[in-house]
Amino acid sequence: MSLQLYFIRYLGLFGILGFSLFLLLMSMVGQEVQVDEAQIKKDAYSVWGLPPEEVRDRLKKLMAIVRSEFGGPEFEPHVTVVGAISLTEDEAREKFRAACEGLKAYGASVEKVATGTFFYQCVFLLLHPTAEVMEASKHCTGHFGYKNSTAYMPHLSLLYGDLTEEEKKKAQEKAESLDQSISSLSFQITRLALYKTETGDKTCKSWEKMADCNLDSN
Repeated sequence: MSLQLYFIRYLGLFGILGFSLFLLLMSMVGQEVQVDEAQIKKDAYSVWGLPPEEVRDRLKKLMAIVRSEFGGPEFEPHVTVVGAISLTEDEAREKFRAACEGLKAYGASVEKVATGTFFYQCVFLLLHPTAEVMEASKHCTGHFGYKNSTAYMPHLSLLYGDLTEEEKKKAQEKAESLDQSISSLSFQITRLALYKTETGDKTCKSWEKMADCNLDSN
């Protein structure tokens, strides 16, 4: 009877150990699934060309005054180099690093203050499509695999909003009157930034800078 009792006890012990091992394995599998889900989670990312600080401050002041009259969200002054593209964070960071390599700082100049047809191109500074500007976008979009159905139109937005044509015209004229030399503004783009830009968020509050880099001087 004693041998049978020991045998039963050993079986019970092995059963407990086996069940504990099973729970441990299931926990590890669950963690792996969570990691995999994080790795495959995709968001919208964009690449921005950033103006130097003195130009940024000038534009921020102008944008704030126009926004106070016509509404719209606050956002950083930028030239979109790569439009919103769906990627995982790891993919976006890697492509951004690759795009920054070998890209030189380049000049940008304003052609005029213009109005557009949708929220994110309400009132903007239309830039001259110089070879430098166009090549910078081509270089970066190539690394990101970004495809657009329309030709690249370099611009720097001053106001986001769903305004009527009359309101857009007034906002355009307001910007021109507040800074009368804005239509002849020229500046260097010496930095690029990777932003998470959920285009469905018209408040822009969820937009977040993920990385930036200084471009080599010419």
